[in-house]
Amino acid sequence: MGAPTPSQERSEDRSDTGSISNSSIKIPHDTTNRQLKDRHVQLIGIGGTIGTALFVAVGRGLALGGPASLFLGFSLWSMVVLCVNNCLAEMVSYLPISSPFIRFAGRFVDDAFGVATGYNFFIFEAMMVPFEIVASTFILNFWPQAAAVHPAIIISVIIVVYGCANLFTVKWYGEAEFWLALGKVILIVGLLLFTLITMLGGNPLHDRFGFRYWKEPGAFAEFPQTTGTLGRFMGFLACFIQASFTIAGPDYVSMAAGETENPRKTLPKAFKGVFFRLTTFFVLGSLAVGVLVPYNSKELVDIYILGKQLSGAAGSPYVLAMQRLQIGVLPHIVNALIFTSALSAGNSYVFCASRCLFGLALEGKAPKIFRRTNKMGVPVYCVLLILGFSLLAYLAVSAGSAVVLNWFIGLVTSSQLLNYSICSFTYIKFYRACVAQGIDRTKLPFYGRLQPYTAYVALFFTFVMTFVGGFSVFLPGYWSIPTFLFSYTMPVMFPVVYLTWKFVKGTKLVRSKDADLVDGLEEVEAYERTYQERPSKFEEFQQKLASRARRKMGLSTKEKESHEV
Repeated sequence: MGAPTPSQERSEDRSDTGSISNSSIKIPHDTTNRQLKDRHVQLIGIGGTIGTALFVAVGRGLALGGPASLFLGFSLWSMVVLCVNNCLAEMVSYLPISSPFIRFAGRFVDDAFGVATGYNFFIFEAMMVPFEIVASTFILNFWPQAAAVHPAIIISVIIVVYGCANLFTVKWYGEAEFWLALGKVILIVGLLLFTLITMLGGNPLHDRFGFRYWKEPGAFAEFPQTTGTLGRFMGFLACFIQASFTIAGPDYVSMAAGETENPRKTLPKAFKGVFFRLTTFFVLGSLAVGVLVPYNSKELVDIYILGKQLSGAAGSPYVLAMQRLQIGVLPHIVNALIFTSALSAGNSYVFCASRCLFGLALEGKAPKIFRRTNKMGVPVYCVLLILGFSLLAYLAVSAGSAVVLNWFIGLVTSSQLLNYSICSFTYIKFYRACVAQGIDRTKLPFYGRLQPYTAYVALFFTFVMTFVGGFSVFLPGYWSIPTFLFSYTMPVMFPVVYLTWKFVKGTKLVRSKDADLVDGLEEVEAYERTYQERPSKFEEFQQKLASRARRKMGLSTKEKESHEV
């Protein structure tokens, strides 16, 4: 990768524990274990990407903007997320360490910037855990028998399940996420096939409706209480904001970097798969929703515009379409799979939030107790704290599920957008550091094409949308103090944390020529030199069959030779 850089020369004098950029605090050894296989990482990316928002809350975008606005909004935001993915893939595949983009923010930008980044992502992930738990109880209300069970019991069972999946060994988490995420894949593929078949007339009514609802009531809806071109634009903006909350992916692959087997081979493949996931799940999914249900459907208007209570997946456009077409059994199957989808998403958030806190502790930015791992390499105290955050789900017992869901959505949407802005800006600093230190990016495990331009595109859109996301609160008749506070708490908290840490610790912006691009690289390369890829069970089975076939062929050859003699 070229001649030794200044940072590489300094790294030779460091102890094995390393050090923090712009700080004298020693970083302890990362004691997590690399036990996540290729199939685990691929499905973790899917598990974190697909949540209840894709199946249920997507109906809100349809009601506010119409099918064309929904499709355009999801397609354009998928391109923005691909730009973010291009940034993360190059950095994380080059240096696959625990909590990578959080620690990169401190090493490439400013130590205080890394602290603010870590706590922003930590709060986002931690708040998403009770969100998915509440969503799970919400979905179960679709069945009268489940609705009769006290929600506190359901919440308690889900918390125990998350604890079992995350406390003992990362393998358990990987296996649990593999099978739960597999259910999501089956669900979305099945719903896309359902859309194609029914729109061509394969339904009990034999109604070949095609793209009828794009013509009547129309492709674009006007935002409530607005008319004309402005109303249609605001409808599109609402769909764009809906997409920014719904679509995710590359950050979940990144958080598994420190515990992935053979990471420099596995992670690039996982990041490349993000493109196909975005195209299949979100772009086609948004198109299917607009085909199945008209945006002025009474059910959608009642739930998402008039604010009536939603029960289970009854607000899902897919379930509404099945009921409109008089299909009796499928709604129950879809609701069950959406429930497993919510469980899978919550499981991913427990993992990501705990690894985020672990990374902060390794950097000396969180209490030392969170550095500790058990014998299986799991940061057990980090996981326990996240399970403590999940107790917020009990708020739904008194306040109601729908109200609590809206609280969490308002808080986490701006936090996620801010996180993507941070990842894009951090990559720009990484790119400049590579140029300044003479590192050939084309030889990295993942080479991000069209850089740094895709990083600038991602930074612009994600930063602007951070402040646009709560625009509706400023419209006449929409003002709400709780909505305003939940929408703009994180954009205000981030600079407060950044400036506080900066003034207290006296940190400075990192110059490109001084950015630390090598700390932790030696351990990764040493691991790669000693890593021996183990065949999968299927490959072992194939090898046994081949071995038996060779033995049989050998025996038959000997028998033939003996017979000839």
